[in-house]
Amino acid sequence: MLRVGVLGAGHLGKIHLRLLNESKKYKLVGFYDADAINGKKVADEFGYQYFDNINKLIEAVDVVDIVTPTLSHFDCAKKAIEKGKHIFIEKPITNTYEEAAQLLELEKKYNVKGQVGHVERFNPAFSAVKHQINTPMFIESHRLAEFNPRGTDVPVVLDLMIHDIDAILSVVNSEVKQINASGVSVISKSPDIANARIEFENGCVANLTASRISLKNMRKSRFFQKDAYISVDFLEKKVEVVKMQDAPEKVGDFDMVLQNAEGEKKQIYFENPEVGSNNAILDELESFADAIANDSTPIVSLKQGTQALKVALQIIASF
Repeated sequence: MLRVGVLGAGHLGKIHLRLLNESKKYKLVGFYDADAINGKKVADEFGYQYFDNINKLIEAVDVVDIVTPTLSHFDCAKKAIEKGKHIFIEKPITNTYEEAAQLLELEKKYNVKGQVGHVERFNPAFSAVKHQINTPMFIESHRLAEFNPRGTDVPVVLDLMIHDIDAILSVVNSEVKQINASGVSVISKSPDIANARIEFENGCVANLTASRISLKNMRKSRFFQKDAYISVDFLEKKVEVVKMQDAPEKVGDFDMVLQNAEGEKKQIYFENPEVGSNNAILDELESFADAIANDSTPIVSLKQGTQALKVALQIIASF
């Protein structure tokens, strides 16, 4: 079991603490929180060991789980890596691209592993169909959330849209060519609604919308590729796969067949991949333990987290 310590005991930090405490792949040593009053309160309530010194906690563990506000991600990660510790770091990886690039250099220099908490990669709906998403040419994503003051310290692109940016980059095997975007601040000092159009070198286009002032929650992505349409509902954990194949010579009474202008006939059929149930946060944390144990590349590497941040910052810059 890997000895792990958590930095940050806010809303998400407490979830990480509980899951790591339950995990059979980690031994939870304790946690650090910059707010000593909150730290002692969490320790009293849940029984986790509170460290009032960040360096003492880092020295006592093999893995540092960073669940602090984004502004402090870099400093926390740098401290941990320079002590030779593996790091799991919540998204976005850092506040600036320069900080993320520096972490990549430190990760290599100190020969440690790092993973970024892009949890939607572990969403069972996305996992059920990811292998079927091959060379998508048009992608549409909507991530809408009801207002919550938590997270409004950063633009909605870094708070919400970055989930879809990462998921899209993981299935589009091409460099970004051009980005056009717009964002509007409604209640926060940073944009609360944003739309971005990402064009890739291979011709794929992704249209992303994110809002944190919606009346209802929605987390859906649709992938269009040759002979297939794949819909992923990250919120409801549902998928829909519609495929086309050459129509049989003898068409059945219930077969759905389309004919194009050239006279080619295509049969439409539906697939319903099985979507399992899981705890995505536990899965991402334990997949990192596996990567360390097997000396393999983490599912969401620091490099991938850096690429997602780079695109997100390009979107913000084009407002």
